Amino acid sequence: MEFNENQTETVQIAEPQVSVAKPELINGSHALIRSLIEEGVETIFGYPGGAIMPVYDAIYDYQDQVNHILVRHEQGAAHAAEGFARVTGRVGVCMVTSGPGATNLVTGIADAIIDSTPMVCIVGQVAAHLLGTDAFQETDVIGVTIPITKWNYQVTRADEIPEIIAKAFYIAKSGRPGPVLVDITKNAQQELMSKSFTYKKCEKLVSYHPRVSPKQDQVEAAAKLINEAKKPFLFFGHGVQIAGAEQELLRFIEKTDVPAASTLLGLSSVSVDHPNYVGWLGMHGNYGTNVLTNQCDLIIAVGMRFDDRVTGDLSRYAKQAKIVHIEIDPAEIDKIMKADAPVVGDAKKALEQLLPLVKENNHQEWRAEFKKFDAIEDEKITQPELAPTTEKIKMAEVIRTLSDKTKGEAVILADVGQHQMMTARYYQFKKPNSFITSGGLGTMGYALPAAFGVKVGVPDREVVAIIGDGCFQMTIQELGTIAQSGLPVKIIILNNNFLGMVRQWQQLFHQKRYSFVELQNPDFITIAKGFGIDGHTCAERENLHASLDKMLASDKPYLLEVLVEKEENVFPMVPTGACVADIRLE
Repeated sequence: MEFNENQTETVQIAEPQVSVAKPELINGSHALIRSLIEEGVETIFGYPGGAIMPVYDAIYDYQDQVNHILVRHEQGAAHAAEGFARVTGRVGVCMVTSGPGATNLVTGIADAIIDSTPMVCIVGQVAAHLLGTDAFQETDVIGVTIPITKWNYQVTRADEIPEIIAKAFYIAKSGRPGPVLVDITKNAQQELMSKSFTYKKCEKLVSYHPRVSPKQDQVEAAAKLINEAKKPFLFFGHGVQIAGAEQELLRFIEKTDVPAASTLLGLSSVSVDHPNYVGWLGMHGNYGTNVLTNQCDLIIAVGMRFDDRVTGDLSRYAKQAKIVHIEIDPAEIDKIMKADAPVVGDAKKALEQLLPLVKENNHQEWRAEFKKFDAIEDEKITQPELAPTTEKIKMAEVIRTLSDKTKGEAVILADVGQHQMMTARYYQFKKPNSFITSGGLGTMGYALPAAFGVKVGVPDREVVAIIGDGCFQMTIQELGTIAQSGLPVKIIILNNNFLGMVRQWQQLFHQKRYSFVELQNPDFITIAKGFGIDGHTCAERENLHASLDKMLASDKPYLLEVLVEKEENVFPMVPTGACVADIRLE
C-alpha cells in the first residue's frame, strides 16, 4: 500500500464512559405506603376492593412496617380509626375502595368532623379516563364528602401522591383536628412516578394558618373578667383533651378556685373526686350545673362550642353572665353565644398564658351552692338508682359496679342512647382521656368498632365498651374483627329490648305511644360464640358482681349481656326547647 504524504490521518480518542445509575422509580401504590410510613403510620384499618387493589398489593411488601387490620364493614374502619385517634392523639388512618366502599365511610367521616377527630381516609377510585362515565363502582366521593371533611383531594397522577399525603396529615392534625379524604384513581396507583420518591412532611400551607398561641391582648381581657367575677363558672370540653391541656386546666382551676363542669366529651379531663369538679352539663347532666348556669356572673368556656344539648333554649340561657370563650376554631367564636372576651388559640397555650395573669381566689361559698343541688339530686335520683328496690337490674348499678371494680381507670366507650347517659353519670372517671363516645353526631353503632381501635392504640389499658341492644346490632359484624385480632376488648350489652332513649321520649312527650321501638333481639351470646368470642348473660342482681369479675378476668375478648329494667328513664333531663334552669328530676 502506498502512503500519500498529503493525506491526513484522523485519530479518535475514546472518552471515558461514565456509568449513570437510573433513578429507582416506584409506582403510585408504593409511593402511598412509603408516604404513610414516613408519617409514622403503623396501623391502617381497611377493606379491599377493585379500585384500591393495587395499593393492597403494595401493602403486601410492607407488612413488617405497617399493620393492616381487616374490618368487616367500611363504617367499622372509620370508627376504629376514630377510636385510635381519640385515645392516642395521633391521626387515624382508614382505607377502602371506590363506590359503596367510599360511601360506607360517610357516617364515620361525619362523626369525626363534628367531634374534631384527626383522620386520613384513603379511597380508591376508577381510572382517570373513566371519571364521569358512571363506570362500575364510581361515585363522586369528593362531591359527597366536601361538607364533612376539613379538606379532600382527588389524585390522578402518581407524582402527586407524596405531596398530597403530607398535606393531608398536616391539615388533619393541625388547628381544630378533623377528617381529610384522599381519592386516588386506579391509574395513579399503577403508573410509575416520573422521578425518584422523596417525602417532605408538610409544616405549613400558604392558605391555612391556624392560630395556636392566642393574642396577648385577648388573654389580658379574659384575665380581667376572671379576676373581677364573683360567681365564675368554668366549662371544659373536648378541646382540653385534644390540646393535652389537662394539667394546665387543673392548675388554673386550683389557682382561681372556680367550680368546673364538663361537657359530654370533656368527661375525664378532671377527676371526679377533685373538689372543684361539680359535674357535667347538658340535657342529662347534673342538677346543679344546669340550674346554676343561669346564676353565675361569668362563664369561662375552654375548648367547647355551646352545643344545643348544653344550652337548651338560647333565649333564656345565661343572660346574666359574661363569657370568656377559649377556642382554637375562630368559626366557633360568637356562633352560638356572643363572647365578651374571645381567646382564639390552643387550649393549652391559652391556659399557660392566662395562669400568670389570674389572681389566687377563694370561691368556697359559691362552690357550696352546687353541693345543695347535689344533695337533692342524690336523694331523688342517684341513691334510688344505685340501691334499687326493683326486681330487674338497673343500668346505673351496672356502671357504678364496673367503675368500682376498675377503680375508675379503664377506657370506657359508650354507644348512643340511655346507656351512654348512664355511663356519663355513674362511671367515676379518674384518669384523663378515658371516655370515648360519639358526641355531636350521636352515631348508633359507634362503640364496638371504636373500642377495637382504642385497644389497638392503648393495648396496656383495660378497654370496656358499653352498648345498648339496639346499637349493638348496627355494627355487630365487627365482632369478627375483634375475634380475629384476639385483643381483649370487653363488651357489655345493657339489654332492655327497647330503643331506650326513643321510647323514653315517646313516654314523656308522646303519651306513651310506643311506635316501633320494641326489639325482638337475637341470642347475643350464641352469636358472639359463633364468632369465637366467649360470653354469658347476667339476669339476676345477685350475679352481677361475679359476672363483671369473670368478664374483667378474661385475657381474650368477652361479651357480657346484662338484662336490665325495660322501661327505665334517664333523669335529670332538660326537655328539648326548655331552659337549663327548668331541668326535670322526674
